[in-house]
Amino acid sequence: MSIYDIEVEKNSGDKYHLSEYQNEVMLIVNTASECGFTPQFEGLQSLYQEFKSQGFTVLGFPCNQFGGQEPGNGEEAKQYCQINYGVSFPMHEKIEVKGENQHPLYRYLTHAQHGLFNEKIKWNFTKFLVDRKGNVVKRFGPQKDPKHIRKDIKELL
Repeated sequence: MSIYDIEVEKNSGDKYHLSEYQNEVMLIVNTASECGFTPQFEGLQSLYQEFKSQGFTVLGFPCNQFGGQEPGNGEEAKQYCQINYGVSFPMHEKIEVKGENQHPLYRYLTHAQHGLFNEKIKWNFTKFLVDRKGNVVKRFGPQKDPKHIRKDIKELL
């Protein structure tokens, strides 16, 4: 199985396979609107704006598993991000990134790139960098500011 076989759902309810992003570099992030790391949306949007014309995208996946910091649905999360941070990269419906109901995308990502001590996602704004061939090449913890990922993205482009 490849990352491109995985189906995800936009906040509009439309489903698609990640093969839409084949031959692009992806930064996949589990997000939350009420998290201390929420200001990272600004940096994620900046990266998206800078590199999207070169085949780069950011994919946001709202999650409410950490401190109840994403109480609304996917559409509400998208609206919050657009209004407060000007987010224009693709946002999706809320998912679970750990536990019994872990979304297949996060099962794939965490198996490909373990965290410090295990595979589990420990908090919002964990970031996974995927190269143009669909390989999960790096995992960044929530505290990693998006501007410090810029060099890694440029190397893959």
